[in-house]
Amino acid sequence: MRTFWDRVRHTLAFEIIGLLIVLPLGSWLFGISLAHMGGVAVISVIVATLWNYIYNLGFDIALKHRYGRVAKTVPQRVLHAFLFEVGLLLVLQPLIMLYLGSGALDTLGMTITLALFYMCYAFVYNLGYDWLFPLPKTAMSQQATH
Repeated sequence: MRTFWDRVRHTLAFEIIGLLIVLPLGSWLFGISLAHMGGVAVISVIVATLWNYIYNLGFDIALKHRYGRVAKTVPQRVLHAFLFEVGLLLVLQPLIMLYLGSGALDTLGMTITLALFYMCYAFVYNLGYDWLFPLPKTAMSQQATH
């Protein structure tokens, strides 16, 4: 499994790159000021950063328990990204509604759009991260035997 510091690097890089993409595009797409989009982003990043660490650790523990490895297959990566976004959406929806002072349907469109973006982004990011920072040799050898 990955170390604590590797998980911290993974999470921080994910959030920073995501913000660099989402802030200008979200402001333009949703027709809100960059400042309001920044507020949504700050709320989202704080919640997502905590959720990212907890969720990824839990998912890896579940994989290790069920399959004896933490390396993910493509279907497991799709499930991983989907479940991450569903959980995050359930937490963020009411927080963003309160921050923007908007109705549930208005905010739902924004949160679903952001969730779809981040689901795709998480899939691509995690593939790239695993390529740049491969699992330790012990995890890889465990994968090869299963």
